Amino acid sequence: MLDVRKLRLLRELAIRGTIAGVAEALSFSPSSVSQQLSALEREAGVTLLRKVGRRVQLTPQAELLAARTADLLDLLEQAESELDASLDTVTGVVRIAVFQSAAHAIVPGALSILAAEYPDLRVEVTEREPERGLFEVSARDFDLVIAEQYPGSTRGLRADLDRVDLVTDAIHLAVPPVPPAPPTPPIPPVPPRASGRATVRELRDAAELPWVMEPEGTAARTWAVQLCRSAGFEPDVRFETADLIAHIRLIRSGNAVGLLPDLVWAGDAPSVALVELPGSPRRTIFTSSRRSSAARPGVLACRDALTRAAQDATRPRLGS
Repeated sequence: MLDVRKLRLLRELAIRGTIAGVAEALSFSPSSVSQQLSALEREAGVTLLRKVGRRVQLTPQAELLAARTADLLDLLEQAESELDASLDTVTGVVRIAVFQSAAHAIVPGALSILAAEYPDLRVEVTEREPERGLFEVSARDFDLVIAEQYPGSTRGLRADLDRVDLVTDAIHLAVPPVPPAPPTPPIPPVPPRASGRATVRELRDAAELPWVMEPEGTAARTWAVQLCRSAGFEPDVRFETADLIAHIRLIRSGNAVGLLPDLVWAGDAPSVALVELPGSPRRTIFTSSRRSSAARPGVLACRDALTRAAQDATRPRLGS
């Protein structure tokens, strides 16, 4: 009978592409991975890997085994979920991948709910960009991912993952706040680096200003650039960072303008001026888990807590 642990290594190679990637993901040495895969070839009695330059390539027989291994791992995961559901308490570990603004606005509240209602459940949270988080849930590195989708865009579909929407939040053009009235006698003004609310009333008014955006290749950057182009200009991106707190500080200090989702404020009053965008776009925040583990009590508890925390984070505070 084929060894499930060795079969999992083959499956990991199919999704990660290199022996080094498998070794890193599973905390093995590359030589150990190679040895285990060679042993699997002997057990199977067929060639599973071919050398292609400095890499290895799966044979058709290996692809078949990798696909069947995924089915087998799903069945084992379903059995674990049923076992967990038979218990009187919610226990175990749930690993969550989350992007930055959700980590700030949603996760703390969800963790407080879980600590109060499910004290025996251990929750581990790691920051990941949504695309990487979705891949790593599919690869079984995480149990749950909080991801985002921008209006008019789509993500590659993963048949092994489900999707549950958490909340939508509006996106605005963020510009420096209106400066206070000058003292008397007036001090000669310093030329502004980025225009404030008094002159930026719509998106095209920001055509000549410096911008801060997320890195190239992210869904947020792609959407932001397309939005600017639809308004008739190419944004002058001088600052590039995935840290939305840095976005806020650059904008607030007058050094840039940018596009910010409302979730970054977590219901508090914004510290920059916000300008309405054409069509009032909203992004969708959602969670995904493997279908084979979606019924696991720990995953269900986390999703419930995240939903409640997301609703609270997007609820306006009195006086804000």
